[in-house]
Amino acid sequence: MKKLDKTNHSQCTGIIRPVQDALDVLNGKWKLPIIVALLHGYKRFSEISRQVPGITDRMLSKELRDLELNQLVKRTVYDTFPVTVEYTMTNYGETLKDVIEALHVWGENHRHKIFGEDLLPVSAKKDHLG
Repeated sequence: MKKLDKTNHSQCTGIIRPVQDALDVLNGKWKLPIIVALLHGYKRFSEISRQVPGITDRMLSKELRDLELNQLVKRTVYDTFPVTVEYTMTNYGETLKDVIEALHVWGENHRHKIFGEDLLPVSAKKDHLG
């Protein structure tokens, strides 16, 4: 049996903690789809709701509050009648673009590896084949 190396253990812990912190902030079924919608510009509540199929207004409101508390999303209220509220990513939230893109590429590769080309959408097959 191999003896536990304290250096490797601390290095591993040093990697796991920040990854766990990131996952805690982005945790749940809805946060990443909301972020993807907002990375495409300012959105009103109803626009986000339409772009994230299946989410309830109550859940969207909760998730937007969580993202705002974590300084990823900015909520702007305009003094109009009726009141207009817009959401956008903060500069800090914009730093997730590369993470989202990396997840997108990995997800496409994973689907291809696990399911094969036959289950890719026709447009993806066309693009994939050139």
